[in-house]
Amino acid sequence: MVGNIMSSPGLSLAGAGFIQFDVKLGEIEQNLAAVKQALAALAPAPGAIIALPELWAAGFDYPRMAEHGNRTPEILKVLQEQARLYNICLAGSLPEIATDRDRLIIFNTLYFTGPEGVVGTIRKQQLFAPMAEDRYFTGGTDPQPVQLGSDLLAGVVCFDLRFPDLIRHQAARGARLLVVSSQWPAARREHWRILLRARAIENQIFVIGCNRCGTTDGLEFGGHSMIVAPDGTVLAEAADQPENILLPVDQGLLGKTRELFTAVAVNPYSFADQNKVMDLAGLKGVIAQYQQLGRRVVFTNGCFDILHRGHVTYLEEARRLGDCLVIGLNSDASVRSLKGPERPMNDEQSRARVLAALGCVDHVVLFGDDTPLGLITELLPDLLVKGGDWPVDKIVGAEEVMAAGGGVLSIPLVGDFSTTALIERIQQSKK
Repeated sequence: MVGNIMSSPGLSLAGAGFIQFDVKLGEIEQNLAAVKQALAALAPAPGAIIALPELWAAGFDYPRMAEHGNRTPEILKVLQEQARLYNICLAGSLPEIATDRDRLIIFNTLYFTGPEGVVGTIRKQQLFAPMAEDRYFTGGTDPQPVQLGSDLLAGVVCFDLRFPDLIRHQAARGARLLVVSSQWPAARREHWRILLRARAIENQIFVIGCNRCGTTDGLEFGGHSMIVAPDGTVLAEAADQPENILLPVDQGLLGKTRELFTAVAVNPYSFADQNKVMDLAGLKGVIAQYQQLGRRVVFTNGCFDILHRGHVTYLEEARRLGDCLVIGLNSDASVRSLKGPERPMNDEQSRARVLAALGCVDHVVLFGDDTPLGLITELLPDLLVKGGDWPVDKIVGAEEVMAAGGGVLSIPLVGDFSTTALIERIQQSKK
């Protein structure tokens, strides 16, 4: 479940609030009771949206995360009952169980729950490795705003707050309010306060940031949940103890903020994609800089003669495995050697230019050999990826990459797509 699932026409953005409390590790019933008690004390007016902390029902109880995820539907029904009782929307993250090629995976998912059930979901995109999130969760993709009545809501979970593009994308789609569900540590509390205001200012939207308070396993969490206006004014802020706040939303404030100028509407395309096509010497320098920064470089290769759906699906999946995708592209001479004298259908510069225009591709480099072994040994990527059912020991360059400490992965191709089959169909249609 990702992005907008259903609209809840009975709700409107009438109020904004949060429930800041000390999430008890693994204690679902106790945490649920705390939320119910807080709602009763707030007595929210119809139409309010109230944010909850990240993984508010059981916390980062890793040994039992799958067990807690299996209870998420049950917890969401309880939230729906509370939302129906007050005619409000509740937004907080919970573990979501899913499968990928018969493999169990868990997302840290921000659920928006109204009187009619789940209005929409947004999965956490950036997993915080220092807390081992990447060992237990799978990162989400494609965050889209959620429809709530006539309003669109943006959402991110904790560490995502540090990545402004995730929020900018949703604001550019028309989101008027951002919900941040978090377990942010006290040690970086000022970052939390500054970033909430920054996301409000740069997107000119309301922000509700709900953080937990209290301590788990010696780690103190920062509290200081906030409601921020589109001009960056802090409308309300909690301290570092349990606290619940609800404010009416002045819908006209957003329009007033954007009256003089609007930053979120301005979105020119400022990049020259042809600059992604590089020679080996230039690319080696760029990759060295990436790796010095700690960016995970993914490499794959191919002819990509007539780009089709199977190619781009594969390349998107490869890009998600790291922080940068480099494509080694067979030169025209190399393609002729592999495919025959009538190939390629498109020359190397055309193929490189089309690949460079894909958003998932960071760099393209040509090579003239039959295999990319020389290129791979020069670049030594962090992850070497190949499509199809290639066993790792048969992938060219696998031994060299693994010897340098990198990884190798074979991604199953999606669908029955083939450049050769496309060419055959085109030839047949001319007869």
